[in-house]
Amino acid sequence: MLTKASKFVLFFLSTAASIGLACTVKAESSTTLTVVVNGIKNQKGQICLRVFSSEKGFPFSDTSEVKSGCTQITGSSIKKQFTGLKPGTYAVAVVDDQNGDYILNRDFLGIPQEGFGISNNPTVSVITGAPKFGDASFALNKNTKINIVMKYGLDP
Repeated sequence: MLTKASKFVLFFLSTAASIGLACTVKAESSTTLTVVVNGIKNQKGQICLRVFSSEKGFPFSDTSEVKSGCTQITGSSIKKQFTGLKPGTYAVAVVDDQNGDYILNRDFLGIPQEGFGISNNPTVSVITGAPKFGDASFALNKNTKINIVMKYGLDP
């Protein structure tokens, strides 16, 4: 049979263990993705970024988008941070959104009419078409920084 003191010690230890476990779980899921976008040609408008967790909808639709945000253009590069993502595999699509519609405008052939960028900076041409999630994906750990170079036309 447990005495009052024993019950208190047992309660205290189990509570302390639960708090410690909760802190550990919270620390593991706390990540920061820093995206640096370089080569911005326009000095007005905004750069919009979408973080994807799977190939579904990548890079044009928000179907598998897990985070997004826009940043006003203030120079030839911007930096945007995303927090609260779980460690895993992600890809990022970027648009130099000059008309404020939050999408990559394309002509009737599907060729981009605004600047764009993709994580891992894959080749985007008439031959390759839009990049696949696998070509643009990267592993997100606790603190991950990626660099994306804007394109204002297809690659040769």
